[in-house]
Amino acid sequence: MRVAVVGHNEWIEFARVDHVPAAGEIVHAAEGWEEPGGGGAVAAVQLARLAGSSTFFTAVGEDERGIWTGRDLTPRGVQVRAAVRGEPTRRAVVFVDANGERTIATLGRRLEPEAADHLPWNELDDVDAVYFTAGDDGALRHARQAKALVATSRAMKRLAETDVELDAIVGSARDAAERYDPSGLSTPPRLVVMTEGREGGRYETADGRSGTYETPPPPGPVVDTYGAGDSFAAGLTYALGTGLDVEKALALAARCGAWVVAGRGPYERQLTAAELDG
Repeated sequence: MRVAVVGHNEWIEFARVDHVPAAGEIVHAAEGWEEPGGGGAVAAVQLARLAGSSTFFTAVGEDERGIWTGRDLTPRGVQVRAAVRGEPTRRAVVFVDANGERTIATLGRRLEPEAADHLPWNELDDVDAVYFTAGDDGALRHARQAKALVATSRAMKRLAETDVELDAIVGSARDAAERYDPSGLSTPPRLVVMTEGREGGRYETADGRSGTYETPPPPGPVVDTYGAGDSFAAGLTYALGTGLDVEKALALAARCGAWVVAGRGPYERQLTAAELDG
């Protein structure tokens, strides 16, 4: 199975703290680490864990962090196709509190792939499934060459401007930045999914069906919720690419979202193909 992501990445600096500092407060981080992240990168690794490998079309800065991104994602099964911009790679600071909840501050402009970039866009021809998080109109149209195209509702403005037909759009019912506006698209997605964290979520299909799904318990204590939504979206992309029906696709995606919270950072405990087979 061939899977890909068209989207953004960020270099993440994690800090494990008892609580997120209040105004003027100084807190001590019990642990800190750095690695590539952002919605596109996390989804690309989750897809690779399920499909064996994935391709990631993105953009990085002309700095060390841009080099580190490819260095760290490649061993995780991701073939990185990155345009290099003459500016720094976007960074983010993530606080992970004692309950595993993450709070994020981003630094710098988000870098996105563009159709004019000298990237092997033809590799997306006849790909089984693509997840889109960011890119210009042309990049989105390249992504549409896939048999199944899933997009984040965070890209609602781009989706409305380009108005390509989506197999699914996924977002959070609790995050205003991921609000889905059906009036922006002349062709409704075949599937709309709004997640609600540990409570599961709800869905609607273009043919009028609707329902809810449950989130299974994670395979261990909640350690870190960073990447749960991105892993869910990647799982949904993979499932739709394999031809699963809506209910089975959502069940697989929910497992991906639940599994990742049992590990440190987004990659330590993502669901694998071996666990699916088991």
